[in-house]
Amino acid sequence: MATDRSFIDYVAEQAGLEGRLTSRRMFGEYALYLSGRVVAFAADNSLYVKAFDGTQALTADLPARPFYPGGKPYPLADELLDDPERLRALLIATEACAPKPVAKPPRKRRAER
Repeated sequence: MATDRSFIDYVAEQAGLEGRLTSRRMFGEYALYLSGRVVAFAADNSLYVKAFDGTQALTADLPARPFYPGGKPYPLADELLDDPERLRALLIATEACAPKPVAKPPRKRRAER
């Protein structure tokens, strides 16, 4: 079951991060970005937050499950959708731990004949 766009809109509303939280559709599901860094994934209308050592204290009480068969487990943050302050704090902390996006090299132009 693919994630509904309305779920992504709800997550963004609950997080209260204005335009800083964006999403991109990937393989029928979504990746969520905070200031250009991947912080979470939405799959089957559930929110999975990327796990980092620096966010372990914030996710210790959350269940961890893979969001696709055979994948590694991620903290499942559905219960935080009812606690916007805690959700916002977790997403901001995850963004601080996430690696910066890698810039793509400029495309080489073909030599004209």
